[in-house]
Amino acid sequence: MVKSNYGYEYGSSMKRDNINDMLIFVEVAKERSFTKAAAKLGVSQSALSHSMKKLEDRLGVQLLVRTTRSVAPTETGERILKKIKPRFEEIEAELAAINELREKPAGTIRITASDHAIDAILIPKLKTFLAEYPDIKVELTADYGRTDIVAERYDAGVRYDEFLTKDMIAVRIGPDARMLAVASPEYFTRYPRPKTPQELNQHNCINLRQIMSGGLYAWELEKKGHHEVKVHVDGQLTLNGNYQILHAARLGMGLAFIPKDMAAPYLQDGSLEAVLDDWSLPFPGFYLYYPRITQPSLAFMLLVETLRYRPVAKNS
Repeated sequence: MVKSNYGYEYGSSMKRDNINDMLIFVEVAKERSFTKAAAKLGVSQSALSHSMKKLEDRLGVQLLVRTTRSVAPTETGERILKKIKPRFEEIEAELAAINELREKPAGTIRITASDHAIDAILIPKLKTFLAEYPDIKVELTADYGRTDIVAERYDAGVRYDEFLTKDMIAVRIGPDARMLAVASPEYFTRYPRPKTPQELNQHNCINLRQIMSGGLYAWELEKKGHHEVKVHVDGQLTLNGNYQILHAARLGMGLAFIPKDMAAPYLQDGSLEAVLDDWSLPFPGFYLYYPRITQPSLAFMLLVETLRYRPVAKNS
């Protein structure tokens, strides 16, 4: 039980009664009529009168002066009204704003994703989306870690399917991906081109430090008709981001293993060359994941559908 400033004790149910009855008091005082207040609140006049009597009995003060023609707050009632009326109006305005969010696409959506996913998937699709919905804001955070999106107050995250948890809803947002071993032409003047995964041990490879596990990423290579091979490579340089690895590879600092779409522009201009291409099989690409919530906002669901991957049908 909680003791009030008025000297009486009440529990949680009493608190709710006070709030409900105070709302009734505000409406009666505003309308100066039990009849009009009852119509506005959708309850009977007798129910309002009963609630007011209970409130006044609990507080030990009279809040309303009633005559056959009118109702008006007492001095104490006027004092309380000035204090609580703005609070109820703020609550009502906020509830109206929340209701509007359900009907109108607006608000801020926070997403955590790798910088690769942000560049390759999110930003290109957001260009049209944000232009179409000017009242929606999107905040993207580049992160390679295993972020707890609920605890960190994100609406969603983007990862490859192998890093998804079963308690999340996952929506595929990107095409199949491939990893590719690449190096600069200058690097291959110093090292022979590897023909098999086993020959990678003879190379100065650029390692990726995985933020999620803390370990070094084992290069995963697979060829049709062969089992997957995981190679723990060695080299002088270790980095924790693919963009940094790409930059180092272009400078001839080692052999790198990065997503093919990141390397594609540099394969085309000749600043990078690929090896072991036949050991690079596709795997499912990026997924948007988010917690199971009963009533997601309209803005969020519109974004999900915008990001959803829809394969282009091949001509038969």
